[in-house]
Amino acid sequence: MTVQKFIAYTPLDINGNQVDSKQELQLNILETSGNYLLHKDVLRHFRSKRQGTASTKTRSEVRGGGRKPWQQKGTGRARAGSNRSPLWKGGGVIFGPKPRTFSTKLNKKERRLTLQTLLYNKKNSILIVDNLESQLIEPKTKSFLEICQNCRINLDQRLLVVVSKKTTSLKLATQNLKTVELISASNLNTLSLLKSKQIILTPAAINDIKEIYCE
Repeated sequence: MTVQKFIAYTPLDINGNQVDSKQELQLNILETSGNYLLHKDVLRHFRSKRQGTASTKTRSEVRGGGRKPWQQKGTGRARAGSNRSPLWKGGGVIFGPKPRTFSTKLNKKERRLTLQTLLYNKKNSILIVDNLESQLIEPKTKSFLEICQNCRINLDQRLLVVVSKKTTSLKLATQNLKTVELISASNLNTLSLLKSKQIILTPAAINDIKEIYCE
């Protein structure tokens, strides 16, 4: 069973000052623990990364073995029809791995519910920075570090920056920071949220989250 929860935030500008506006998120979360949905989504994420290209040859695929090694009777040895039998050295493999797809399906409603529940659980770690996409003009790591310092963000902990659209300046300014992950709101996923200790959202990203995951 789901319940509705409201989260309200006061955005900050890049200088760390409060902006005269409010940002709200209306989230549908599970009334009981949603750990089983989180587990399913994380499992789906890791399984989708598996290549599934491991392959072995059966006795019919191994080269050679067309001639009967010896006659059926009279030699005193066990009968053999091919030297590519799985019992022989150089033969085929019994029940070996074949190329397969490991990906599993998660329903759209389940995925939305998972993300909303996780966002609510991380509500105390979320910070709204107004117009971060447009105000960071210089593509320099130093500029981004100054914004983090103004907003009192500790970069010793893992930081997730969620924006509406990844600009070139933001990409270049954050790519050298090991603890910072930049992601667009349309690609928001459970694993990135789980790994992060701090989350930066922009008002445009919040609107995208409402449109994609909360309706």
